[in-house]
Amino acid sequence: MKQLFEDKKLWIRRVFLMCYDFCAVFIASMLALSARFDFHFDEVPLDFLENAWKSLPAAAVTTLLVFWIFRLYSSLWSYAGAVEMMYLVSACIVETFLNMLMILFSHPETGYPVPRSYYAFFGIFLFGLILVCRYSYRVFRAVKNLVRDAEYTRNVLIVGAGDAGNALIKEIKNSRFLKKKVVGVIDDNMEKVGSYIHGVKIVGSRGDIIEQCLERHVHEIIVAMPSASPQQMKQILDICKQTGCELKRLPGMYQLVNGDVSISSLKEVDVNDLLGREPVQVDLDSIMGYVSDKVVMVTGGGGSIGSELCRQIAGHRPKMLVLVDIYENSTYDVQNELKVKFPDLKMVVLIASVRNSNRMNYIFETYHPDIIYHAAAHKHVPLMEDSPNEAIKNNVLGTLKLVRAADFYRVKRFVMISTDKAVNPTNIMGASKRICEMIIQTYNNRSETEYVAVRFGNVLGSNGSVIPLFKKQIERGGPVTVTHPDIIRYFMTIPEAVSLVLQAGAYAKGGEIFILEMGEPVKIVDLAKNLILLSGHKPGEDIQIVFTGLRPGEKLFEEMLMDEEGLQETANRRIHIGKPIEFDEERFLEQLKELGEYVITEPADIREWVKRIVPTYHPEEAPSGLC
Repeated sequence: MKQLFEDKKLWIRRVFLMCYDFCAVFIASMLALSARFDFHFDEVPLDFLENAWKSLPAAAVTTLLVFWIFRLYSSLWSYAGAVEMMYLVSACIVETFLNMLMILFSHPETGYPVPRSYYAFFGIFLFGLILVCRYSYRVFRAVKNLVRDAEYTRNVLIVGAGDAGNALIKEIKNSRFLKKKVVGVIDDNMEKVGSYIHGVKIVGSRGDIIEQCLERHVHEIIVAMPSASPQQMKQILDICKQTGCELKRLPGMYQLVNGDVSISSLKEVDVNDLLGREPVQVDLDSIMGYVSDKVVMVTGGGGSIGSELCRQIAGHRPKMLVLVDIYENSTYDVQNELKVKFPDLKMVVLIASVRNSNRMNYIFETYHPDIIYHAAAHKHVPLMEDSPNEAIKNNVLGTLKLVRAADFYRVKRFVMISTDKAVNPTNIMGASKRICEMIIQTYNNRSETEYVAVRFGNVLGSNGSVIPLFKKQIERGGPVTVTHPDIIRYFMTIPEAVSLVLQAGAYAKGGEIFILEMGEPVKIVDLAKNLILLSGHKPGEDIQIVFTGLRPGEKLFEEMLMDEEGLQETANRRIHIGKPIEFDEERFLEQLKELGEYVITEPADIREWVKRIVPTYHPEEAPSGLC
């Protein structure tokens, strides 16, 4: 019914335009004759008037036909631009030429049926009348926008007066749904300052942003600089975040290439944009031949690291990708994403626990994986401090069972994801991952499988990291909770970390603990302040930062190396190899057996047992009654 109503409105509009154009031909013809005689219509000779009048019916019909061909009845004139103007000019020129031919051929015996200037005047007046009709839509829309701008006070400042900024200003001005008003444009090209884009003035360079935001009562800043380098983007954002305005930006240059510059393509500015460094570049195409035509299995494939491993592996033509995870919801999402992005990928998605030996054996026997990336683990430090037995069961025993299965079924390479918290651990999660590293080293000496571990710090935006927590707290109006004013962490984006993990896997010869270079450490309180500023608020005024004290098992800073370890370089300066620490492997295997038998009894003193295996583990006092 609604569609029928819309079709009816469309045809009513077209009929109206056709009737108007029909009348415009008559008016343009009479005005053309009148203009020849200085608009003294009573001085127009009767024969000129009669000849012009006789040609008008045919001229009106050809006008409607020509205008239809040039799509002047199907354009949306409220959004008319340069293309519609070109069609309009072309249609009027063609119609003028046809009108001249009809008049001349219908009066071959007469030298000049109408004055020679008639044809030019006819075309000019016809164009003017049609222009007034068609572009009155634009005028009407502009008036409506002015009224709307007076009603809504969501003032926007756009940084960047290039193609992207031009496209965004045009969309904001033309849209009747966006309750925004562009009040100024910023650009560092001083030749542009003072000029206008779609009626919006370029008011200054980046140094004027703070002043202009105050002067023009700006609520939102849009950074339309898709080709800016990370350093340039950081400099701009460091200025913008001082204004207290909400920040948005275009994701990247590809938006311009794809013609995708629009309000819908904008994204919120996040902490990644404030790192101010080039992302880690890894030429995976040159090194990922080792996964091509191989069956690759990823445990924890629904998690932050595991899902990114699946994405990057899927792009390098594995024979089969086997995704294993215990949590069905996120796994389902990853499965659907991979199906869309890689329709030719042969993929198996299995819900399973690495703690279930029979289930793991079935998977190995059925799919015969060549390479395993083991990302499944309990990683949340405070939760594991409250449930230390689960950390051991899942991380240690789960890894042990998977390692044994890989050995039995002759897997070629086994890559385990470890953590910097395994170095001199103060929490059970870190201690459990250190035991996993020891399992990797032990079995590498007893198996044909190449076992390696990759150790790195925090990743921005991963499940359970501080960034999502801070964002939720800011949305609620605060406060933002930070454990300690001096706590620092190393950060890397998820794609960066995973690409380095994959490259480390290519370097593996067996037994190595690869250590990823994480860059400069970042103070967590600075992350919190930046996120508050990027949300358009002021730390300490609009949203408070509250220090809650270090949580059980938490350190002020994390280490990537133990005292006994040295660093060996690799072909990638961001990847190092830690020197293996010697330990009694036979005694270690006996301790593992005892630990496995003991932990299933749900003991309250599991930390003491772990400490016997990991001498560098120095646990804090466990929360009372929790195990």
